[in-house]
Amino acid sequence: MERLVVWAPRGLSLLRIVAALLFMEHGLMKLFHFPAAQPGAPDPLPPLLLVAAGLEVVGGALLTLGLFTRPVAFVLSGQMAAAYFLAHASQGFWPALNGGDAAILFCFVFLYLVFQGPGEWSLDAQVRKRP
Repeated sequence: MERLVVWAPRGLSLLRIVAALLFMEHGLMKLFHFPAAQPGAPDPLPPLLLVAAGLEVVGGALLTLGLFTRPVAFVLSGQMAAAYFLAHASQGFWPALNGGDAAILFCFVFLYLVFQGPGEWSLDAQVRKRP
């Protein structure tokens, strides 16, 4: 298992990239109905959902690239906490039943990125390497 420690920064990068792409998909579904329309989202989107979708697309893209990872992850973690309490918690206690399990996971993955950083494969890491 000690050999896996060498791969930890790359594993962190993979977690960041995959989570960011999945997160960005939610914004694309709200804004552009790509790859399909967001189930349950009103059309046209109210202003709060427009802001959320913009954060999901732009923030997801920045996290995918690993650019400004810590501040972006902080904002997106807060967005997901707010989304859970505004949209899901009122639907029942259990996250698997109220549809909030993804919001909770995104919230805590992004919060982890705030403290851990972007990993080895990121633009942030490339900027840090420059003299």
